[in-house]
Amino acid sequence: MKVPEALGARLVRFRRPKGDGPSGMAAPVRADRRTKNLTKRLRPGNIAVIDHVDLDRVSAEALVGCGAAAVLNVATSISGRYPNLGPQLLVEAGIPLVDEVDPEVFARVREGEVLRLDGGTLFRGDRVVATGAVQDEESVARAMEAARAGLSVQLEAFAANTMEYLKRERALLLDGVGVPRISTPIEGRHALIVVRGYHYREDIAALRSYIREYRPVMIGVDGGADALVEAGYRPDIIVGDFDSVSDRVLACQAELVVHAYRDGRAPGLKRLTDLGYDPVVFPATGTSEDVAMMLADDAGAALIVAVGTHATLEEFLDKGRAGMASTFLTRLRVGGKLVDAKGVSRLYRSRISPWSLLALVAASMITVLAALWSSPAGQVFLTGVAARWDTFLYWLTGLFT
Repeated sequence: MKVPEALGARLVRFRRPKGDGPSGMAAPVRADRRTKNLTKRLRPGNIAVIDHVDLDRVSAEALVGCGAAAVLNVATSISGRYPNLGPQLLVEAGIPLVDEVDPEVFARVREGEVLRLDGGTLFRGDRVVATGAVQDEESVARAMEAARAGLSVQLEAFAANTMEYLKRERALLLDGVGVPRISTPIEGRHALIVVRGYHYREDIAALRSYIREYRPVMIGVDGGADALVEAGYRPDIIVGDFDSVSDRVLACQAELVVHAYRDGRAPGLKRLTDLGYDPVVFPATGTSEDVAMMLADDAGAALIVAVGTHATLEEFLDKGRAGMASTFLTRLRVGGKLVDAKGVSRLYRSRISPWSLLALVAASMITVLAALWSSPAGQVFLTGVAARWDTFLYWLTGLFT
């Protein structure tokens, strides 16, 4: 992945030892133990401080997209459990990555204060705030190679989690028991489910012709609702725990479905009720994208198109969650209805292309003119049109003489 030009320019400015002055980069620091929360307020050129074991690809893409100047991770970016993709993405983008930073860094730094990062050491003036281990392409490659060696263990754990989930949720998966009724009509229509995951922006852009022609039911999963609004669409349904949906998007009159846990906890319910909304509650084990797929399938969607969701084994493991077993089984449940957005964009072609429509209009005009020219009545009509045109030209010329 190439470094964006603006980001590259910032990094050059930050690494600017002048004369005998201090080396390294000086930039505002923003810290949060949850990477998803940090990216909401991270600004281009900021140093990001996170606590993220096995940094996944989606989180790394968000950090790159925010223009982070450097990333300091209190945890280990690659623990060796499985070959996660985030660290490789950061180093390929030219963003310095420092691992195993002193955990006290969260208490020592103030939001937005300008500190200096030199190698693996963070300074306030000449005082050391925190230290860590610098990661580069070679160290990341070695860690990834070691993680791949133990991949069979992770596959066995993934299979065990899948069987456990199947035992707990077989009534939901096999018979749809527990799926709530929604008011948005989906029966017989296409459903477009958007998750703010892998390449979601590119996939939405590639589906514009499909969306214009089929007008699918728009389902945003948490931040996927914001992604739809950013692309110029209005979500019909928003599903999730609502920790990453903006208040502006909540006000778009979409139907709201809160993903609750089986023990009765519904983290997003309080926020919605405090704002005056009356959401539908869907208790289910697994991820919110699973809930969205089961909701669309149970409501009778003819086709489910997925944007930004997890589609491959590599992506399942990269997420690093036992709950991803539910995503695997949910995809088996919806079966032939489910199509990944990349497949739709590659196979779909608009039924009537703009050039075909233009050619049809041109052919119709030529046919009408030929008919008028060859008939006596048409000759009289054309003579009248020509006379009116001459009168119009005479009047127009008189305005300027």
